[in-house]
Amino acid sequence: MGPEILRDLTFDIPRRSFQFLTGPSGAGKTTLLKLLFMSLQPTRGLIKSFERDITRIPRSELPMLRRRVGIVFQDFRLLDHLTTYENVALPLRVRGKEEGTYKQDVIELLKWVGLGERINVLPPVLSGGEKQRVAIARALIDRPEILLADEPTGNVDPPMARRLLSLFLELNRLGTAVVIATHDLALMDQVDARRMILTDGRLDIYE
Repeated sequence: MGPEILRDLTFDIPRRSFQFLTGPSGAGKTTLLKLLFMSLQPTRGLIKSFERDITRIPRSELPMLRRRVGIVFQDFRLLDHLTTYENVALPLRVRGKEEGTYKQDVIELLKWVGLGERINVLPPVLSGGEKQRVAIARALIDRPEILLADEPTGNVDPPMARRLLSLFLELNRLGTAVVIATHDLALMDQVDARRMILTDGRLDIYE
């Protein structure tokens, strides 16, 4: 089956916690996030999500469980033909929710991430930092218990990176557990938080 990307890891993500996941490129950070998001399953070992072994969860139940986990992808994954508002509302629309039940929530969330004036703008005219904030808002619209962010500051300048970090810290203060995968040491140095360091497929944790 090829070499193991991750091996012999033992850790947990406590409720309402804040941590950085770091390590060199190719260490397996994105793979670990995918495992936490339940879009990958381990070839061996045990992963429990919300007290359930993910290998024993019926495929039909996974979408419901994933709603408790928000994920921000490194490449944003916005749909260019949809406005900022429509991109953020998309997870609710595909579930058949009536717009009247979520419209105000989407607008308030976009204001919270500083995009209140960009609600009707299409992604191609947004800056990298604005696209990243749209992606964050979309990940939060379901009010997840855990937020996973894959290199969320990799495409923005230092001032915007600090602003995004402030958003994540505020989100954590409101009760969401946050995991930020990054190789940005300057970003991590701004917060006294747990660090999980991946090296050669193994994980060291510094509280």
